[in-house]
Amino acid sequence: MEPFPNIPNSVTSKRTYSALEIFQLIVFSSIILYFGKTLFIPLSFSLLIGFILYPVCNWMETKGIYKGTAIFISILGVTLLAGSIIYLLFVQFSEFLQEWESLRAKLNESIHQLSIFIVERFNISLEKQTEFINNTLKDSGSLAFSMLRNTAYSLSTSVFFLIMIPVFSSLILFHRQLLSNALYELFPMERKNTIHEILIETIHEYYNFIKGMLIVYVIVGLLNSIGLWIIGVPNPFLFGFIASILTFIPYVGIIISSLLPIAVSWITYNSIWYPLAVIAVFSIVQALEAYIIFPFAVGSRLKINTLVIIIVVIVGGIIWGAAGMILFIPFISIIKLIADRTPSLKTLSVLLGDGDQKKTSK
Repeated sequence: MEPFPNIPNSVTSKRTYSALEIFQLIVFSSIILYFGKTLFIPLSFSLLIGFILYPVCNWMETKGIYKGTAIFISILGVTLLAGSIIYLLFVQFSEFLQEWESLRAKLNESIHQLSIFIVERFNISLEKQTEFINNTLKDSGSLAFSMLRNTAYSLSTSVFFLIMIPVFSSLILFHRQLLSNALYELFPMERKNTIHEILIETIHEYYNFIKGMLIVYVIVGLLNSIGLWIIGVPNPFLFGFIASILTFIPYVGIIISSLLPIAVSWITYNSIWYPLAVIAVFSIVQALEAYIIFPFAVGSRLKINTLVIIIVVIVGGIIWGAAGMILFIPFISIIKLIADRTPSLKTLSVLLGDGDQKKTSK
């Protein structure tokens, strides 16, 4: 795609939007994104993948490879990467199941010891403890059913996303020229050069975003490994980096990846404190990753201040759940690029910026 010639920006509006108008636009957009998340989540992931794979496809096309073939090879590479992560998940679960008999014996022994401790310490008989457990299980039946229903819905939605994301990504890459031309037609002629620059910089920003994410997961893997090594869990670097890789699967990944080190530490040391220490290590590292490492490593590369990154992560979680916590960061980077080049959005540009005022609006 060749850049448009530099055309003077002679009729650009000088009006600056107020903070109230920007807030109203944010609220209105949030409502649309929330109710349209079934469409927008896979479409957004596909757009992200399309921006990431565009340089790869473009390079292969310059080498004489047909556009469709280049897209297929690129999408296949991403699919194999995702399949490898899912394979690691199943390997973890299979190894955990192999240890289940030993774990069940340890669990029964620990429950028995806990019951004896309660009898001796609090003078609560075994009969009363059994009655309390039975009543609790009976009362939690409806809650368990609700959790299973929500889990089934989440799984079905995830399967839909996994099917649609490669399809959308392929179509976006194949029709990228058509889509970019349609985007240019939405704006006056004097703004087309600016829009082209924003598209090019958006691809660059997405690349920085992915590079920042890789740094995040390397740091998380090291912190997991060091924590497990301090506790004394066998093979700490193996478990630490597997847990880091599987955090690409929000929430579920870290839970599944922690099961094996918990089981190994329990069997190795025959003490409940080691599994609890493993849980503490993963919990602390996840908190650091969510609120310090991720905003710093990714936010600094996107030239957005850390406060905005944290707020965007929280808002994304509220609107789109775990997907929003991932996708809203590149979204805000695109908004920052547009605001930097639009005089009427000067307020928003300053609000999102990291304090570096070298880049001014065009």
